[in-house]
Amino acid sequence: MLHPLLRLRHLSCFLETARLGSLSAAADHLRISQPAASKTIRELEEILAVTLFDRSGRKLALTPAGQVFQTHAGGAMAELQRAQRAVQSPAAAQARIRLGVLPTAATGLVPEAALSLRKTRPEVLIEVMTGPNWLLLSLLREGQLDLVVGRMPPAGNAEGIEFVPLYWEKVIPVVRAGHPLAEAAGWSPDDLRRYPLMLPPTGAVIAGSVRAWLHNAGLGAPAPAFENVSLPFGREVLRQSDTVWFISEGVVRADVVAGHLAVLPLKNELLGGPVGVSRRPQDGETPVLLKEVIAALEEAAIRQESLMS
Repeated sequence: MLHPLLRLRHLSCFLETARLGSLSAAADHLRISQPAASKTIRELEEILAVTLFDRSGRKLALTPAGQVFQTHAGGAMAELQRAQRAVQSPAAAQARIRLGVLPTAATGLVPEAALSLRKTRPEVLIEVMTGPNWLLLSLLREGQLDLVVGRMPPAGNAEGIEFVPLYWEKVIPVVRAGHPLAEAAGWSPDDLRRYPLMLPPTGAVIAGSVRAWLHNAGLGAPAPAFENVSLPFGREVLRQSDTVWFISEGVVRADVVAGHLAVLPLKNELLGGPVGVSRRPQDGETPVLLKEVIAALEEAAIRQESLMS
């Protein structure tokens, strides 16, 4: 039985604070004062008799209990929103799938799977959202996304999420075609000191493995010229400069195949990692449409993996 003091405003404030990591940002979004938002979260924690947020850092972080509550509360709010839309606009209740897509899956895997799904289910609307890993996983827990496709979530951010691996992918250094290192007979990590570096930003799933490789290669903790995992920005910077970009292979595969970018071969390869599908645990039978989407991703993954072999 629901606690008699629990209200929708508690859930809305909690979910916005969890998504944004800030009480002030959540208050602005909800158009209430920050003291009111703080009071609402405090009331919710008292009702549930648990601590939902770790307040020790600059950004509010969910506790394990908070992650569990986000999964269920977000799903409940999403169902209420769908029920409202279905009643108010029954004719507009089109079948849809909502995908969160990380950069490594945005240029090959997901487009191929989406086009394949369109052939068998042309009536389905495929909504795609890109963004940082933490945001997409937060929206997944809340029920605002059905699946997130990309790298496996880090251990500390996997509460309430199931991960289905599709294939293993390397992290590689790439440069423009004609770059001095691409033209050289061989190169060493020490050569990187002469060129600007573009590294994954802190918080990106691959950031730790890249920085660990640079450290183990004797470069310490070099200051990058750029932090980025976006293909359009990275491609253009590389085209106009001698920057070396460390990025997941899937992000730049098409540009490498086309000859626009070149991979610098490594004697000791960077740590790779699994690419796959993150989803909320299913209480019962997985919906048919969700099964079809995952099947399309699995088929596309086989073809993507063959391109890397």
